[in-house]
Amino acid sequence: MARINGFIGRRNFLHLAGLGGVTIGAIVGTGGILWNKEPSLAEDPFVDGVKRPKPVNPQTALNRLIAGNQRFTRGKRLLPRQSKFRLQETVAAQYPFAAILGCADSRVPAEIVFDQGLGDLFVVRVAGNIASPEAIGSLEYATSVLGTQLILVLGHAKCGAVHAAVEGKPLPGRIGAFVEEIKPAVEIAKKKNGSLEANTIIANVQYQAEHLAERSTILGNLIQQGKLKIVGGYYDLATGKVTMLF
Repeated sequence: MARINGFIGRRNFLHLAGLGGVTIGAIVGTGGILWNKEPSLAEDPFVDGVKRPKPVNPQTALNRLIAGNQRFTRGKRLLPRQSKFRLQETVAAQYPFAAILGCADSRVPAEIVFDQGLGDLFVVRVAGNIASPEAIGSLEYATSVLGTQLILVLGHAKCGAVHAAVEGKPLPGRIGAFVEEIKPAVEIAKKKNGSLEANTIIANVQYQAEHLAERSTILGNLIQQGKLKIVGGYYDLATGKVTMLF
């Protein structure tokens, strides 16, 4: 697929999205992005003199996340790619090796708990790690444009959004909007033994991961082509350990 500076051409993007018949300038996706100008399709392997890296396959990306989390929990963080040189290196373009759909909870900063640096992770954070239209659009960009081949949906212990969904009480403002997206996971968790809240956290990770592919033609097509894998994880606030769920 032709790219320049990490971007695919408009024609290829529309084909990937299953919108090959849409005319130029048509609105694409819920975000209303207008394709008024097609990027160059030149396949220059260099961007501003920096060689474009090859995409990281899903298993290698997952192994990097696991290794980074192990360093974090053992107190042996390497703090990789956080120098001034790396800062300048990422000015030309970004090539994150993994994308993470995580909760907005301040106790779960992905770059820290996975011991990664600038430009390594494409992180989307929203309360309850829900697959909202905005989150899906962001992940479509990470995968189809930036070339990321792994998405990790990351839930965590004592999630306030999940707690609110389990309680089912009326909520002020727009807080109830994301809570509604978690309620189907509550119903799934009710069929299991044990703590309803703990089971809902796990069920919500699986539910949101499934909906990423179901609600996005782009992500679904990449999965079918073997260019994308979606996995789930659970973060323990007390230990800092991430347990992969699937």
